[in-house]
Amino acid sequence: MKKLEIDKDLLKKTCLLAIPIMIQNGIANAVGLVDNLMVGSQGTEAIVAVSIAGQLMFVFWLALFGALSGPGIFGAQYYGNGDIDGVRDVFRIKLWMAVAVGILGIVIFFNFDDFLLGLYMKGQTKENIDPVLTLKLAKEYLRIMLFGIPFIVLTQVYATSLRETDESFKPMVSGIVSVVVDVVFNYLLIFGHFGFPALGVEGAAWATVIARVAEFLVLVIWAHALRKKHVFLIGIYKTLLIKNKHMIKPILVKSVPIMFNEFLWAGAIAFMTTCYSRRGLDVLAGINISNAICNLLNVVFIALGNAVGIVVGQMLGAGEFKKAKDSSVTLMWFTAVVCSVLTLILIALAGWFPTLYDTTESSKHMARAFITITAVFFPLQGFLNALYFTLRSGGKTVITFIFDSIFSWTVCGTCAFVLSHYTNMHIFGIYITVQCLDFIKVIVGYVMIKKGIWISNLVKDQI
Repeated sequence: MKKLEIDKDLLKKTCLLAIPIMIQNGIANAVGLVDNLMVGSQGTEAIVAVSIAGQLMFVFWLALFGALSGPGIFGAQYYGNGDIDGVRDVFRIKLWMAVAVGILGIVIFFNFDDFLLGLYMKGQTKENIDPVLTLKLAKEYLRIMLFGIPFIVLTQVYATSLRETDESFKPMVSGIVSVVVDVVFNYLLIFGHFGFPALGVEGAAWATVIARVAEFLVLVIWAHALRKKHVFLIGIYKTLLIKNKHMIKPILVKSVPIMFNEFLWAGAIAFMTTCYSRRGLDVLAGINISNAICNLLNVVFIALGNAVGIVVGQMLGAGEFKKAKDSSVTLMWFTAVVCSVLTLILIALAGWFPTLYDTTESSKHMARAFITITAVFFPLQGFLNALYFTLRSGGKTVITFIFDSIFSWTVCGTCAFVLSHYTNMHIFGIYITVQCLDFIKVIVGYVMIKKGIWISNLVKDQI
């Protein structure tokens, strides 16, 4: 707490970077919450269908995030070093990698949707939920969402590059436009107002696609209109080749572990959700309701984690190693303190929020418990998220790969599988046990941070 009082400039810079991201993601999640409530009015099958399809899209989002995060480490350090040509080359590498991930995602979801969605349909429910209808709605939703992937990919290339060069405002505004469009078209297409067809779950998917197109157009047109400010965009498409060929190998060496880490971590979360679903589809409905409100608040520590990675990465690029180490510790504890406040808010909302849904009493009961459990672990998750981005800012991507995705599969995933398949433990006991395993990561990771093994300047030899 003493450090938090002393380093006010550090906290101010971090918050100035994080707050626009919080606002953008917060509004997006608020709209996601409204979407969730609108879909929830269509019945429990619709809630579960969107939840299942959303799990698969979550895996894609994390794979894309990982593909862009690796080059982003270099982008922040090049910018901190004042090398605009380096930032420009990083943008082009991002573009190639993001397009590859987008194409791969479309191919996999289009050809294997029945198999992937079917993994969640093995549980029994305490109350009547139609699994055939649920699977049909999930498939329809996922197929439509594929049309939005090209726009998601290109938008994220621009948004991440702008943030790494200290510009969070434009991605925030474009995100706000996106969510406003999403709310309007959800209202029109789910319920069929003002002459539009009432498409239900399909309408929710089409509204999201239209919103992604709007976000892309606003961000890209605005950024290029002010390219004299964002100088790395000047001449960005004169060639898609990389000017500094020597940077390609080190960027790929650092990027591939991050990309696979995010993909495998998201896969582990999806796998654990299939394990939880063995206790019934009402469990999936409860998790979906819980995620709707919890995601509205976890944008705080997610945004702070992103900001920590950028701030510390810029310090490393400028050669300020001691400052980077001291700042990382301060910011981790700061994030945990902020998340403690969020815990109290979530617990206060746990009893009321599920009543907004037109679903079964069993699903509402599940939702109340999942919200409360998730809230209790918020400070831990905030600290862990800031810790993760700190390790990654120094390019220790192999360590974070082992630390994150390998741990999630071998420890958390195995625990969830064994407890759900071979014991009669209640779902809440399984969920709490899996969450507690993150204490191991916090202890090991904090030791790494204090030892400073992550500290390095990745761009000094590439200038």
